[in-house]
Amino acid sequence: MNTLHTLNALLKHIKETFIGKNEIVDLLGISLLARENAFLLGPPGTAKSAIVRALSNGIEDGKNFEYLLTRFTEPNEIFGPFDIRKLKDGELVTNTEAMMPEASMVFLDEIFNANSAILNSLLMALNEKIFRRGKETKKLPALMFVGASNLLPEDEALNALLDRFLLRVKCDYVDPDLLNEVLLAGWKLENKTDETTPTIKADEVRELQAATRKVDLSPIRKEYVDLIHSLRNAGINVSDRRAVKIQNLIAASAFICGRDTAILSDLWVLKYIWDTEEQVEVLEGIVNHVIEKDTSEKAHPQAVYNKVPDAEEVMKEVKYLSEKWNDGTLSFEEQNIIKDKLRYVQTRCDWIKNPEQKKYIQEEIEQLWQKMLKTFA
Repeated sequence: MNTLHTLNALLKHIKETFIGKNEIVDLLGISLLARENAFLLGPPGTAKSAIVRALSNGIEDGKNFEYLLTRFTEPNEIFGPFDIRKLKDGELVTNTEAMMPEASMVFLDEIFNANSAILNSLLMALNEKIFRRGKETKKLPALMFVGASNLLPEDEALNALLDRFLLRVKCDYVDPDLLNEVLLAGWKLENKTDETTPTIKADEVRELQAATRKVDLSPIRKEYVDLIHSLRNAGINVSDRRAVKIQNLIAASAFICGRDTAILSDLWVLKYIWDTEEQVEVLEGIVNHVIEKDTSEKAHPQAVYNKVPDAEEVMKEVKYLSEKWNDGTLSFEEQNIIKDKLRYVQTRCDWIKNPEQKKYIQEEIEQLWQKMLKTFA
């Protein structure tokens, strides 16, 4: 477990450097252990690149590859150019030195600028950790891929790219109350006054990734299956492939806490599998409702941190569901999905701190339930 202690020390150091970013750092740590890809969504200036760079720099003897994609990015800029010497002999061989196919940590900024010329190779690299170009096939040593963007894709062709990132994390500006600490930590980082950065070797990370796969998930298997059904009923797309891969995240949550067996609270990672920003609140309501039943003292810190819902966002969701119900053209299945969503919105409402806002939203929810009852009367 010494190497696990080293990894946790690295993550702790990054959290101390980037104040208010514990959630992002913890999730990157989970993704790294699970060897799954992570996607960061947020506006410029929210330290997305800096955090990933700090994690990459903390991995000794590993090669890092970082690139800002544009619509004009060519395959050579990502995968490497063709070897001119071998091209003269009629062989198409890529010179991958210092390029993505040789990197341990890969960070692709503005990932949705990827054009069709590099999309297929990129999809295979993300999904199967394999680089294929013409007759060339090469296993990638990448410990993890991280993608980032200011916006979610609007082009349906790019949805396949988002699907390759199992974890999705929103990066916002830090709480104003933490600004003073942010300034101090930022000044320290700019002036490089801290030289004691913990590091871990790439091969040690690979050993931890292999050990993570041995975590026993049987104690929470039934609850996990039930939760997947609940998410699907709420209209959140969880394919069988994603359901299988999410188990790696659950195992990583247990392993990073020093456990070889998963507990109920390890299901917290499912809060970060959203496809749209509208799903964030719904996922939190569904998942928190399940994991709050776990009273274990060995739970991951993020599992016991329930965000207080924004009253305005909850009210928007209630109005949206009300408008959908009033549409009058819903199928029986669509009606059930709306009812499931309303139940979880109702659960989130219970956590609103302002009593007046809570009472008002509860009354709106009750009115919608009454409408639904009349429909079936």
